[in-house]
Parts: sequence; structure tokens; C-alpha cells
Amino acid sequence: MKRFIMDFHNIIQHLRNYFVFMVFMAFLVGCEVKSNERVNKEDNRPNILFAFADDQSWLHTGVNGDKVVKTPAFDRLADEGINFTNSFSACPSCTASRSAVISGQDIWRIKEAGVLFGSIPEDLKIYPHMLSEAGYFVGYTGKGWLPGNYHDLGLEKDPIGKEYNEIPEGHTAVGIDRRNYSANFNAFLKDRKEGQPFCFWFGSTEPHRIYEDGVGKMIGMKTEDVDVPPFWPDVEVVRSDILDYYYEIEWFDSHLASMIKKLEDIGELDNTIIVATSDNGMPFPRAKTTLYDWGVHMPLAIRWGDKIKGGRTIEDFVSHTDFAPTFLEAAGIAIPKEMTGKSLFSVLLSEKEGMVDSSRDRVFTATERHTWCRPDGATYPVRAIRTKEYLYIRNFEPDRWPTGGPTFVSSNRTFHGDVDACPTKTFMVDPVNQKKYAEEFQLSFGKRPLEELYRIHNDPGQINNLAENPEYAQIKKQLWKDLQAHLTATSDPRIKGEDPWQAYTYYQTDGFGATYNMKLPEDQRARHALRPGN
Repeated sequence: MKRFIMDFHNIIQHLRNYFVFMVFMAFLVGCEVKSNERVNKEDNRPNILFAFADDQSWLHTGVNGDKVVKTPAFDRLADEGINFTNSFSACPSCTASRSAVISGQDIWRIKEAGVLFGSIPEDLKIYPHMLSEAGYFVGYTGKGWLPGNYHDLGLEKDPIGKEYNEIPEGHTAVGIDRRNYSANFNAFLKDRKEGQPFCFWFGSTEPHRIYEDGVGKMIGMKTEDVDVPPFWPDVEVVRSDILDYYYEIEWFDSHLASMIKKLEDIGELDNTIIVATSDNGMPFPRAKTTLYDWGVHMPLAIRWGDKIKGGRTIEDFVSHTDFAPTFLEAAGIAIPKEMTGKSLFSVLLSEKEGMVDSSRDRVFTATERHTWCRPDGATYPVRAIRTKEYLYIRNFEPDRWPTGGPTFVSSNRTFHGDVDACPTKTFMVDPVNQKKYAEEFQLSFGKRPLEELYRIHNDPGQINNLAENPEYAQIKKQLWKDLQAHLTATSDPRIKGEDPWQAYTYYQTDGFGATYNMKLPEDQRARHALRPGN
């Protein structure tokens, strides 16, 4: 009996120890859960909302002085935050521009990511993935990193994060994207864990063409109020085309307004860095695909609650390569040494206006190849340096046609293929109008010399080339020297006389929606179709 009592006592003691142990473990688990909850709730890293219009030039917002287009959401960001008057895309072509944004690098450093319908090198460091790895919830709606391919030749996951494009719009005008950006943003927020910081890419496909002909006039815009640039014929068809472009800018702005309102409603507006800009210039001749201001000078407004002093206009030069290091610094992530962009933090946190950082007195832009519109896929390589006073452009292959030229490359490719099909182009290439508006036609469709130099103050339309004017010889020489120095420091193959671009993987549209690959074998091409409208 005594032995039994002792054994029973030992059993009870073991059970008691086990119970104490289990209670203690439950306590630890509870502490860990509470600790994790506390970390999430106290994670004050800012959210990031990046709003990216598709083909919008810098002038066409209310805050920047346009008399016709209405952009209350963009104007609000500028009023409550900062309006940047010298913001520039790294490249005036869709894929390359977006690649520069996510990589923080000049396009000549990112290989096949630097051409339209290219792909992303597997080892390219990009900020959406870096933020995701650091605990951010990352996603996008609309147009992300496109058009191009990352599945077979590079990344295994979307460069911009999780896609939110399931919720459609109702009735829309012709050419308007059928995806409901605002509703998809709300779905993204619903999927986020409580307290988790987010990074969201709102990639509108507006004001990219196609446009509904005459929609601008239908909603009450007046052609007589349009400011026509000096390099196009000032005629009714061009003015109406611009109004249709304005209509799509307003569509983009309306969704931006809805997203701002949503953040306001859930109490997260002031802890969100909101950046609103565009990938490249308006889809018209001598604009998109060129390094003139109408191709690379972008609208830019940034708001960040009371973290930055609002109501300021900043003249510092900003490159789209600066966004990635800015977002990484905001999230407390080390900026990779490969990034050629510079964080905007010093400018954002300053209370000054005008020029804040004296080193930001210039910006560099580039292009290699937009569409496959020249024989054998030849590129049209261009580099430029833009300062407050001057624009210097270097056309490395001046014997080639910058627009692709007046002849057909193949039976299914239109002439002057680097100019989007549009009423303005149709009017200008008409033989009668070519003769009547010979100067405008030459500026938009003609060949260009090795060097171009424009004085911005006297020539905002950049139509009077001063490169051969002896009075500007020293200025031209110095700007070329400064451009060379930057290209050399950042390892541009062009400055070494090299042309690697023909070897890069390349995809090319064959009408809307269908694509074919210029490098892959025939039996692999069918797997690379893009959705219509991309």
C-alpha cells in the first residue's frame, strides 16, 4: 500500500509539473501572439500609393495651369503636399520607363528590361519585391510592369506584387479600361493583415490610346480653349484629339480621388506616401517616344500627411529612378548600390520651396527602341541632359528614322510606327497637309541631326535647334561633356561604342492584344499573348 501511495504521489507530481509546464507554455505563446500583434499595430512604416498615369505630359493638370482639363485629385495632392515642376521619366517608352521606376536605375544598366516588350533580368533588384520581403503587403491594379514577359525568362512572381484586376467597370467610353481600379484597390486593402503596411501600384491605362472620337466635346470641353503646341498644325482635328486625351486624364484622376477618399475613411491617409505621376508623354507626334519635354517631362505631386510641409512648389530636378530609393528609405531598407537614382527624402523633409538641393540641377533621359518599326529591328538610340536653361540631345544614329520612317517594314506594320495611330497623325501624314504644314511635319516625322540644343526660356516648344549656332558652341560642348561623364560613370554601352540592344529578348505587338516574340522559336510564340489594350 505504501508503494502504491508513493507511486500515486509521483504520478500526481508529474501531472502537476506537466500542468504547470503547459500553463507556462500557453503563457509564452500568448505573450508571443500579443507581442506580434503589438509589433503589427505599432508598425508605423508608411504605406505607399503609387499612381501612374499612362501617357500624360506634365502640363496637363489644373495645378500646372491647364485651362481645360480638370484634375482635382492631383491638385489636392499638390496643394496638401508638393508639386514638382521638373520631374522627368527615365525613358519615354512604356516598359523601359516602368523598369527604371522599379529598379531605380538608368535604362542602359538594366539590359533587356530597357526596351518595350522586353523581360526582367533575374538578378535585377526591384523595390516591390524588396518591400514584400520586408513585410509590406504589395499589389497593383490596372497596368503593372507591362508590356513584356517575366515568366519564362526571368522572375517567377509579378514584378509589382499581387494582381487585383477582377472587379470590372460598368459602361465606359471606347478605349477606357474595363477594370474598376478603385474597387480593386478596396479589395486589396481588405486582404491586408491588420496593421500591415502596404505598397500599392495604381497603373491606369489612361490616357493611353485608343480614344472615343469626340468624347471630349461630348462632355462639354471646348476646342477653342485648347493650347496647341507649336510643332503641330493648329486645326480643329488636332484640338479635338487633345480634348479626347483630356477626357482620359480626368478618368484617371477620378479613380485617384476615390482611392484618396478610401484612405481618408479608414484613417490611413496621413500615414500614406502618395505619389502621382505618369510613365511618359502624351501619345502624339513629337511627344511620346521622344526626349523633348512632351515625351519625358512628367507631372509629379507627392503627399505624406504632416510628415512633409504642404503647399510647396519644388524646382529640383527629379528622375523616375529616384522613386525606388525614396520608397526604400521610407521603409527603413538599405538602398542597393546598383541604384543610380537618389532618394528624395532631403527634399521632402525640407521646408524650403524652389530649388532645395543644389545638386539636383539636371536630369538624364534615354531611349533605345520603342516598336519594331525599322528594318531588322534597328534601334534609334538617344541620350539627353536637361537643365533649367537647356536641353541637349545626342542622336547616336542620325541616319536612321526616329519614327521608323515612311516605308513599311512588313505588310502588317504601319509607317512611322513609333508614332501612335491617332487623328493628329492621320492629318499630318496626309500628302496635302505634309506640304501645307511642312515645318510641323518635319519636326514630328523627319530625321534629326547628331546634336540638338534648345534654350528652354526662349523656346519652350523646343523647335529651334541651336546646335550649329556658334554663339552656343561652348554651352553645347559643356553639356555634351557633362552627359558623357554621366554615361561613363554609369557604364552606358553607347559611350563605349557598343550596341548590345539587338541581342536582348524582345516582344513586339502585332495589333492590339496579339504578340509575337522576335527571338524565341516559332513554337513558343503563342504562349506570350497579352490582354487586349495592353
